[in-house]
Amino acid sequence: MRVKNMVLAALAGAAAFVAAPMAASAAQCGNNAAGFSAWVDDFQRQAAGQGVSASVLKKAFAGVQYNTATIRADRGQKSFKLSFEQFMQKRGGQAIISRGRSMKKSNAALFARIEQRYGVPAGPLLAIWGMETGFGGFLGKEHTLSAVATLAYDCRRSDFFTDQLYAALQLVGNGSLSPNARGAAHGEIGQTQFLPRNVVRYGVDGDGNGRIDLVGSKADALASTANFLRGHGWSRGGGYQPGETNFSALQGWNAASVYQRAIAHIGAQIDGQ
Repeated sequence: MRVKNMVLAALAGAAAFVAAPMAASAAQCGNNAAGFSAWVDDFQRQAAGQGVSASVLKKAFAGVQYNTATIRADRGQKSFKLSFEQFMQKRGGQAIISRGRSMKKSNAALFARIEQRYGVPAGPLLAIWGMETGFGGFLGKEHTLSAVATLAYDCRRSDFFTDQLYAALQLVGNGSLSPNARGAAHGEIGQTQFLPRNVVRYGVDGDGNGRIDLVGSKADALASTANFLRGHGWSRGGGYQPGETNFSALQGWNAASVYQRAIAHIGAQIDGQ
């Protein structure tokens, strides 16, 4: 799972409930499907009390169900325990490097614009894009709102994902997230797999069409990823290998050390470092 992850006035102004996620922590969490329906009802009452409109709640929860695939994925993240060499082999590191070099050439103007604005070179962005979704080839198949709601209900990280659920409701409310959207098992959205709160915080319009679409626009997805890294301390011109200035920004992208090292290594190979 990628715990990662729209600094837009329109979003901030549209959702008075964005700062109120912890209030729903009073809803009773659970570790199986038995109490999920009751939890959803309780959460919706509390969300309404925090200013979430009835229409948003109705749309957002219309198709929500307890997602066993999400729980299975949450409990089975074994690849992060592999050695670096094993992880690279499992994730197809060499294939990502090879294709990443080609993608860098074919999207040179886009990566130049992103680096000029955010200070982040192509390599780590391509490494993330390649490892997360195969350069946009597979975004996931789980119902996003079901995944986030399931993890908000689940006792293991209820507070964290309750906040993600409030962010998802904000995105539904402003039209940025379809209630029918599908993505990765933990509710990640788009070509580089942002959790809902990170879409709210770091999503940007990279292609200049006036909207943020992390699913359909590679420019939006990559610019948002660069904005995320900058928001986690990326310094223009600094190195990003372990021990260098910008490695801590990669640590912000994913908590698993083997994943961080893979981003750094793949990125350096693409950038020719």
